[in-house]
Amino acid sequence: MPDCVALVSGYCKNSFMTNFLKMQGLGNDFVIIDGRAQMPVLDPDTIRRISHRNFGVGCDQFIVMEPSQRGDVFMRIYNPDASEAGACGNATRCIASLVMKETGRDSVVVETISGLLSCTKAGDQLVTVNMGQPRLDWAEIPLAHQADTANVQLGSEGISNPVCVNMGNPHAVFFVDEAEAVPIERVGPKFERDGIFPKRANIEFVEIIDRTHVRARVWERGAGVTLACGSGACAVAVAGVRRGLTGRNVTVTMDGGDLQLEWREDDNCVYMTGPVAVSFSGVL
Repeated sequence: MPDCVALVSGYCKNSFMTNFLKMQGLGNDFVIIDGRAQMPVLDPDTIRRISHRNFGVGCDQFIVMEPSQRGDVFMRIYNPDASEAGACGNATRCIASLVMKETGRDSVVVETISGLLSCTKAGDQLVTVNMGQPRLDWAEIPLAHQADTANVQLGSEGISNPVCVNMGNPHAVFFVDEAEAVPIERVGPKFERDGIFPKRANIEFVEIIDRTHVRARVWERGAGVTLACGSGACAVAVAGVRRGLTGRNVTVTMDGGDLQLEWREDDNCVYMTGPVAVSFSGVL
């Protein structure tokens, strides 16, 4: 039998070797590497190859754990196209669960380029994340010009007038009669790259079931259709309240399952609770 280590070394001699973990939250899946002790050299092409579902491991986002001066860990988030994302709620829960297990604590702080996120254990394989205060001003989202962010003049194929909000990254939430009927793979990329979004945007299509329950489908900036999006679910919760369609506590059902959202009045922060799971581990 050939020497497996020699074979692996042969494949990797012009690259790097590192352990990775594949995790998911409601099917929103991540390749996670730990760069706190030693950071592998990552370039955009390597990130795109690892993220590719045919030529690599495959993931919705590629996550790097880094040292943090302000929290317990810094989480760097890359989309499959190697662009950097400012927030990912489902990945935050996954990273928080790893650090909680590592430290034996029930609460940790995850730092991202968008700020600090406080996370607490909420049950078996459940984590709650304080996703912070929504940014609602047009310049904070950002939009290309001044607009009423609760009713933005944007539309195509009968889908129009989204609520726009920044939850660490920009979102546009469209309310529709039937989420399943939206041709998301056609209209999603059009809205993502519309000129009104200078940094592009995540796009959500939301059907109201009742004031405590909505159905949402997501087109993620730089990733496409995903089974779930944590920051997107937060944006949906905020948009529902702003339009007077939902209360401040709402279940958001995505393709991968349910997230529990609360936009609290006392601190104006959005709290998201949902599951985490380890899929497998391996070596890159």
